[in-house]
Amino acid sequence: MSNFIGIRHEDKYKLERRAPLTPKHVARLVKQKKLDIIVQTSEKRVFSDEEYILAGAKIAKDLKKCSVIFGVKEMPESFFEPEKTYVFFAHVVKGQPYNMDMLRQMMKMKCNLIEYEKVVDEQGKRLIFFGRYAGMAGMINSLWALGLRLKEAGYSSTLVKLKQAHHYHSLNEAKDDVSAIGQLIAENGIPHELRPFVIGFTGYGNVSQGAQEIIGLLPVKEISPAKLLDLHRRKKLPDNIVYKVIFKEEDLFEHVDGEPFDLHDYYSNPHYYRSKFEKYIPYLSMLINCVYWDKRYPRLVTKQYLKKLFARGEPRLTVIGDISCDVEGAVECTLKPTEIDDPVFVYDPDTEQITMGYKGDGMLIMAVDILPAELPRDSSDGFADVLVNFVKPIADADFNEHYDDLDLPKPIKKALVLHKGEFTPEYKYMEEYLK
Repeated sequence: MSNFIGIRHEDKYKLERRAPLTPKHVARLVKQKKLDIIVQTSEKRVFSDEEYILAGAKIAKDLKKCSVIFGVKEMPESFFEPEKTYVFFAHVVKGQPYNMDMLRQMMKMKCNLIEYEKVVDEQGKRLIFFGRYAGMAGMINSLWALGLRLKEAGYSSTLVKLKQAHHYHSLNEAKDDVSAIGQLIAENGIPHELRPFVIGFTGYGNVSQGAQEIIGLLPVKEISPAKLLDLHRRKKLPDNIVYKVIFKEEDLFEHVDGEPFDLHDYYSNPHYYRSKFEKYIPYLSMLINCVYWDKRYPRLVTKQYLKKLFARGEPRLTVIGDISCDVEGAVECTLKPTEIDDPVFVYDPDTEQITMGYKGDGMLIMAVDILPAELPRDSSDGFADVLVNFVKPIADADFNEHYDDLDLPKPIKKALVLHKGEFTPEYKYMEEYLK
């Protein structure tokens, strides 16, 4: 059982200002659950030390007194202490090589590791996540980047009124700006040369839903992928509508032998499938990529295809918001993740090189890999709304017991990757990654 619960200061990224638990949630844990909470002091966290003090927490330079520590992002190897419990996004369950040394150190220290990413319900659906806020920040950023790109091309666009997400004090403030732009589009229309303006969304999960929530503040009409191919043949179209297309797996991929698409088979045997997304790309004005990808799956936008697309002249597609941000993944021209203070680059299909910023020949890519951190107050609040329900059971658990006897909520026990420095049964496969 834990005497003190710790909330760690985030230091992986310069502009990482989120917290796993907000002052509002800390007050609830202190007053209702009678927990002692220590918050590591931070000058950059979106919630001040004073807010946590008013909530009933103690502020300290370190968390030496705490046996359970909550964070957001990865922690440095020097931070871990023997036999303590750490709860954070460790990014180790796929054998990510850049975090294996961190994992080895936790094993050496006989630590317990609870991975947020693996806290799921009976259907395998994630319970604690920032994805919706990644989608919203990514969509705001992509519209902002589009405004810059259109201005560079000589178009007068209402989007120049928009700011990058992290410059807003709150999500509501950002939404107000997007809504105002939507009103201007409804009243004044879209430049003839840009019509029909079509935004494609790959994926339909939490990230995509967050992005669509933002685009829903514009005058939007949703059409199917099939209707997208016919849209450009129509002679008369409204001049003040933004079209939205959501691409699901069956729209994006096909069996190499021409057999009917089968979703279960696709995820079980992705090597039998290839992308058919290229037939839609010429009709998109903006692409928002929200799909999960790893090297087993086909790519959606390849370097080779972009070279062919640009060889035919300046394409309609102006911006790719790669919210998933898998380096050289589904969007192969995402050559690197970008930082909040340097969020976009232009990819030149001929040279296959990138230039940071929004100027130059090629495709503009937005690929910030910690997008929820651009909306730190709102994203922390939404995240903590779920996490707060698990804090007391984690604090009360006796991690010295045998794994089978651990008294933890089922979703938390399923997310326990390390117990006393050893892989729990569900994660024994990870031993291969450490060899």
